[in-house]
Amino acid sequence: MAELADKVSRWLAKNAPKREDLAENRLMRPFAGRVLRSDLWRFTRRSVPRAVGLGLFVGIFLMIPGLQIIGAALISVPFRANIPIAAAMTFLSNPATTPFILLASIGVGNTLGFHADTGTFYSLYERGAGIGEWFSWLASDAAPSMVVGLAIISAVAAVVGYFVSKWGWRWWTGRKWRRRQLRTLFSSTDSESV
Repeated sequence: MAELADKVSRWLAKNAPKREDLAENRLMRPFAGRVLRSDLWRFTRRSVPRAVGLGLFVGIFLMIPGLQIIGAALISVPFRANIPIAAAMTFLSNPATTPFILLASIGVGNTLGFHADTGTFYSLYERGAGIGEWFSWLASDAAPSMVVGLAIISAVAAVVGYFVSKWGWRWWTGRKWRRRQLRTLFSSTDSESV
């Protein structure tokens, strides 16, 4: 698990957008004063779990690619969450997971008393229906079921992600601290034996 965490952190450091790159972007200039604050780009014990929770919430609830990242970045500002982590967490909902998330949200909505026909959802998905057919399906009584289900699933995922990342951060820093102590202990015993 530690090796995976190291690989992920190296990948993020290599591929995440840098503050300097965004500062030079002409589209970011109106927001640069707020979005490019250094505290929103630091990896701290408080900003990372906030970012994981916010990124999962926005990524699952707002199922529109592109808007997810912008939404996660903008909502990170008032919550003082890490923007790169929040943006990365929105990728949980991707073309491979979106159908499952939508079906689960319809199921959750249906158990709460709303009604959405999953058979119609399957047939639209199977035949590659156009956007007009999807909108007409959503205009039926399916929309409340799916929206309520998405809200519940995204809220639960955000809370779980927050606490798992908080625990993971604690575990990772504790591991680094123990290694540092062992290194100091062994280096001091080596110098005493000489």
